[in-house]
Amino acid sequence: MRALLERRDLVWCLVRRDLAVRYRRSTLGLVWTMLLPLLNMLVLRAVFSAAFGADVDNYAVYALSGILFWNFFHQSAVASMNSLRGNAHIIQKLPVPKAVFPVASVLAGAVNLMLALVPLLGIVLVTGHPLRPALVFLPAAIVVAALFTLGVGLLLSPLAVFFTDVVELTGVCLTLLMYLTPVFYPVSIVPERYRFIVGYNPVRLILDVFRDPIYLGTIPGAGHLVLALVVALAVLGIGAATFRRSSDRIPFYV
Repeated sequence: MRALLERRDLVWCLVRRDLAVRYRRSTLGLVWTMLLPLLNMLVLRAVFSAAFGADVDNYAVYALSGILFWNFFHQSAVASMNSLRGNAHIIQKLPVPKAVFPVASVLAGAVNLMLALVPLLGIVLVTGHPLRPALVFLPAAIVVAALFTLGVGLLLSPLAVFFTDVVELTGVCLTLLMYLTPVFYPVSIVPERYRFIVGYNPVRLILDVFRDPIYLGTIPGAGHLVLALVVALAVLGIGAATFRRSSDRIPFYV
């Protein structure tokens, strides 16, 4: 952490570069950050609103808040996983902490997430969904989500350097994980005998911390928040320990 703080200028340079490169040749640029989740929500609403409409009030807000969280988690985890190989020319030439690259990827994802909250606010206003004081908790929810995602990124990034099959396997696992997480469907449709799968899903735990202030207008209970923070910090600790043990070998494999 001390090394990262000493090189915080480099971290922010990498964040700005990641944001610029993502939409470099795009006409709309960063507008896609706000437009893509909205388009995904419209598709899901057209496909699933009839199926879930009776179970979920204001499905548009429910689905879009879930999509925003999932896009942040998925894109940031994948970007972190690929960040070391993508910056091989820097790692092999300059003595920089390797962790700056996954950290920058997650921070860039957090910036995208905050921009994507703009269309969500628009949908909330258009649909007449109430704006409640619990929304002020969103910055804390984003921090919890970022800590959890960074832990996943720190865990995956050295594995992706040493074993290239991890990249393909992660894509499959993330797709499976999305369907095991109530991103666009309500938990109530899951049969009772399988509901424990959703209940023990750590991503669902973090998702609720992010979505409850938006959709339910409430801050999750103290027990839920403590458990979510413990899970996020545990994943971050495991990821950081794995990354630190592997960092000395990374320049020889990227």
